[in-house]
Amino acid sequence: MATLPMAAGCVENQTSRVLPRGDDAYQALAARAASVEAPVDYRIGALDTIDVAVFAEPDLSVKGVQVDAAGNVELPLIGTVPAAGSTARQLSDRVGRLYGARYLEHPQVTVSVATAVSQRVTVQGEVTEPGVYDLKGTTTLLQAISLAKGETRVAALRSVSVFRVVEGTRVGAIFDIAAIRRGEQPDPALVGNDMVIVGYSAGKGAWRDTLAAAPLLNVFAFNALR
Repeated sequence: MATLPMAAGCVENQTSRVLPRGDDAYQALAARAASVEAPVDYRIGALDTIDVAVFAEPDLSVKGVQVDAAGNVELPLIGTVPAAGSTARQLSDRVGRLYGARYLEHPQVTVSVATAVSQRVTVQGEVTEPGVYDLKGTTTLLQAISLAKGETRVAALRSVSVFRVVEGTRVGAIFDIAAIRRGEQPDPALVGNDMVIVGYSAGKGAWRDTLAAAPLLNVFAFNALR
């Protein structure tokens, strides 16, 4: 049982030697983020929220419209419009055709995704509640850890890994969230399907085990004096 934390520490150390840190970490993910953030081919999903802007028609322009569980949205005048499975551009064209068919001449419609609920991030390792969490708007590394109710007492704050799959290739980097909290380093933005792994600190774990054993040691000392 006592060897498990050490094994976790060994894995962390092996990973640390492979993944970039510091400025290299930000550059490694930034290069990939450009190709995955706000993708033009993102498919709208159920429970996403969208903004619909109709040029020169403020009464028809709406913000924060939620896609229902069936994948539809309700828009002024034209009613129910299928949205799930379409890109923002495809939905813009569809809404434009519907308005143009009965109400407007050459309508200019722009649809944008306000909240992509179907985008998620996985948070694992030394956090209070590991799991998969929805990304709502821009979510940073610290915010993702907060979604998991924060790190545990034995977390390695200088060894928080972020993994991202881009074009079939898994890339990653290691960040120092202690430095981020002190304002010494920026808080990196996450994108859909990122995985965050908070490492285990063998030093903190050993100290915790020592404190846990302290009452027992006191009992032995007391018995020895009797």
